[in-house]
Amino acid sequence: MYKFSKSFQKRRFQKSKFYRGRKHYLNPTQYINKTASFPTGNDIAIKNSFNDFRIDPILLKNIFSRGYRVPTPIQDQAIQPILEGKDVIGIAETGSGKTAAFLIPIINKILHNRQEKVLIIVPTRELAVQINDDLKSLSKFLSVYSSLCIGGASINRQIFELRNNPHIVIGTPGRIKDLFNRNFLHLKNFRNIVLDEADRMVDIGFLPEIKFLISRLSQDRQSLFFSATVSREVDGIINSFVTNPVTISVKSTETPVSIKQDVIRVRGTEEKIAKLKELLRRQEFKKVLIFGRTKHGVDRLSKRLFLQGFSVNSIHGNKSQNQRLRVLMQFKNNQLQILVATDIAARGLDIPDVSHVINFDEPASQTDYIHRIGRTGRAQKKGFALTFVS
Repeated sequence: MYKFSKSFQKRRFQKSKFYRGRKHYLNPTQYINKTASFPTGNDIAIKNSFNDFRIDPILLKNIFSRGYRVPTPIQDQAIQPILEGKDVIGIAETGSGKTAAFLIPIINKILHNRQEKVLIIVPTRELAVQINDDLKSLSKFLSVYSSLCIGGASINRQIFELRNNPHIVIGTPGRIKDLFNRNFLHLKNFRNIVLDEADRMVDIGFLPEIKFLISRLSQDRQSLFFSATVSREVDGIINSFVTNPVTISVKSTETPVSIKQDVIRVRGTEEKIAKLKELLRRQEFKKVLIFGRTKHGVDRLSKRLFLQGFSVNSIHGNKSQNQRLRVLMQFKNNQLQILVATDIAARGLDIPDVSHVINFDEPASQTDYIHRIGRTGRAQKKGFALTFVS
């Protein structure tokens, strides 16, 4: 029997109805890494302690109260140049601690000059909410005020908050552009700008908005740019955004070494469902994040698991912001065993103690896979990632 070449099989797969717009063909072997080890900080030597940075004593106390003891590699290398007012490009994988890497020096800057205004632009509402929560925790007792400008929430309330002249505005590109066009957000007043998860903003179609917003910013500014990967489009944003930047890269491997990865081979949807239910009933599957490809598929799977007696809910782009935040909070607080989600939950979210990530539907790209499984194996803990393959 004639055996087709691998390249022919790949081309045939890409033309088939099962491809469904996936960006790249992913060989199932990319989902396998059966040994997991504790993270070692990417084998990068940490040169500083938090006490070495010249920051406010109360801010330092808040850092320690968050449980931070030693800076992560991105924090170790980024905090000082940001404190010095330099532009910074930070390339770091998910779960690297980059949010605190820019929030700590930003808060300290505001404490030295209460007229400073900071704009933080992120791809998703959930990430914006999380950064705002982290900001409140790090700036406790310091009277640093913020406004959260995201879609799915009352724009009138956001306009009211902006009129109170907050120090920091955190938002998604679409809502920030909307507020700018309505003349409630004056971009030239901001002298400190952060683009976080820039690669994700490109992936989900925010490139035109990002270019628009950058063109309206003051030239006299400090620009901080954080991304997990640097594609051609992201590189174009960098060139228009930063000036004489300090570039920091703390990525040593594509997939986190703390995550044990494997595949589960199935034939058809019913066998996939049956094997999923079998897994979820095991004692070690204590807190499970399941990724699906489509909004309707995620809802269907969640309802099916609920009818089988599992503690489960779902989030995706069709749910309201309040619904998504409520479900995320339930999952974070261990009120749910299982969260079923689209890739909306794959970036930036810091959900503690996720024991397993399951890719019920395969990711569209290797980058998406890396970010999905990065929801487990965080904070010096081991994690497990399983991917269903037909």
